[in-house]
Amino acid sequence: MSHYYRLVVSCPDRLGIVARVSNFIAGHGGSITEASQHSDLEAGRFFMRYEILADSVAMPPEALREAFAPIAEEFEMAWALTDTRQRRRVVLMVSRETHCLVDLLYRWTAGELDCDIACVISNHEDMRGLVEWHGIGYHHVPVKADDKQAAFAEVQRLVDDARADCVVLARYMQIMPPELCQRFQGRMINIHHSFLPSFAGARPYHQAHQRGVKLIGATCHYVTEELDAGPIIEQDIHRVSHCHTPNDLVRFGRDVEKAVLARGLRWHLEDRVLIHGNKTVVFA
Repeated sequence: MSHYYRLVVSCPDRLGIVARVSNFIAGHGGSITEASQHSDLEAGRFFMRYEILADSVAMPPEALREAFAPIAEEFEMAWALTDTRQRRRVVLMVSRETHCLVDLLYRWTAGELDCDIACVISNHEDMRGLVEWHGIGYHHVPVKADDKQAAFAEVQRLVDDARADCVVLARYMQIMPPELCQRFQGRMINIHHSFLPSFAGARPYHQAHQRGVKLIGATCHYVTEELDAGPIIEQDIHRVSHCHTPNDLVRFGRDVEKAVLARGLRWHLEDRVLIHGNKTVVFA
């Protein structure tokens, strides 16, 4: 499998950014295999993602970062250079709904998700057999209504022990505490079973049915302290009609949820999602 460096950049928009970065890469023998750029004219912000064939650059990533730093400073860049050999460590969190977890485990075993699944954390025991069959550690952390602080202290310990780069809430039906949201800002991904910003909170498909909607959807977004209000990574929809019951909507929704979450996680792992404020630029 080919080995790449990924350069992602966000900075104030001005003339000469693409030329300067491209010339820098070419000057070090780099072969750009994929290039994406976007100018946000309203925000005056420029976004860039390059994939560079690592074997074409005659220096390790640490040296390449050091060489690029003066350009980044000149253009006031928020930037990162990642090495695809460094696989991200992902912690999955789940409650009792199985569809998103099962789908992610399948895609992981099929090689669709370039990461290491460090462990699965759940507030129920239901998924242990499935997860351990995949050779992945399973941690049961009950969340008691009268002592949630202790439960999330244990969750944080497990996440730290796993050296997690990313946490995925694969239908984990608990509200994450502010400390974890802050700590994993831009690295904690949730699937919301609704087309946000509509129908946030509990039982969104039932809310949608009562409203008589003709489209239902699911939203993959980054977790923030404000419930269901973080930067959106991906969304999709399914058409419904007056003939469908709330249970039908739940069934349709499961199919949308697992696909949307898988796409969102894959794009995150591939450094395709750039966050600016409460919005994202997704080079998918």
